[in-house]
Amino acid sequence: MIVFHHQNDLKDHLLSYRSSNKSIGFVPTMGALHKGHLSLMKKALQENDILVVSIFVNPTQFNNVDDLEKYPRDLDSDRNTIASLQGEIVVYAPAPEDVYEDKVISEVFSFDGLENQMEGRFRPGHFDGVGTIVKKLLQIVSPNKAYFGEKDYQQLLIVKKMVAIEQLPVVIVGCPILREENGLAMSSRNERLSLKVRQKSGFIYKTLLDVQACFTSKSFKEISTYVEKMFEQQEDFKLEYFSITDADTLEAVESAEDNKKYRAFIAVYADGDVRLIDNIALN
Repeated sequence: MIVFHHQNDLKDHLLSYRSSNKSIGFVPTMGALHKGHLSLMKKALQENDILVVSIFVNPTQFNNVDDLEKYPRDLDSDRNTIASLQGEIVVYAPAPEDVYEDKVISEVFSFDGLENQMEGRFRPGHFDGVGTIVKKLLQIVSPNKAYFGEKDYQQLLIVKKMVAIEQLPVVIVGCPILREENGLAMSSRNERLSLKVRQKSGFIYKTLLDVQACFTSKSFKEISTYVEKMFEQQEDFKLEYFSITDADTLEAVESAEDNKKYRAFIAVYADGDVRLIDNIALN
């Protein structure tokens, strides 16, 4: 495993792989790596000759400065985690100035309305930051395939839309959510939870499973009311939003139509200020 801190050094290193037509897989991360990240890396290693992992906490996608400051960072630990994998792996761990060069600011994107739903409404500017950094990283690495987890399902769709708009020559691969034993979706933010709340946080996924189970037997309004009541009974969790949407447009819907796919999305504050998101396919 080789670690690069400058994009020019990384590009030079990857030239030999391109000249010999070897495939490059890419997993962009913000570090604080866990088994969910490793599952993406393993898939990338299975499908490509070399894996590039970026570790970069992107400032432009945080609309909350406090959240940015508290985001866990431990490059040495991340390197040790990656070292447990077998295969050719390169790590790109830059400073903001190396990625953004002149100014650490976001481009402004239009993602056909995907950016206005859910996370976009509650985190203004977030997806401009996501689109900006993913575009820059894809241009730096120029991978054949890039891998993203479905926990951030809205982000996955937006990345696919951005790649189509920008006509970038890369295949975006979505990968299933990995969960802790109690069902909590794996996330770097889980490290900020107290042990008590982390153990209780399986409640979030259990609620989504309940939603999935009654999807065909109850109205969407009844389901939403049920979710709200469940969270009102939980002192350690505050519901920010719950939404049932069209799986392709992410627009909230009030009833199901034949031949369409739907997902339920949830955002929760746990332990006061730790924001957790999750989602589940409903049909």
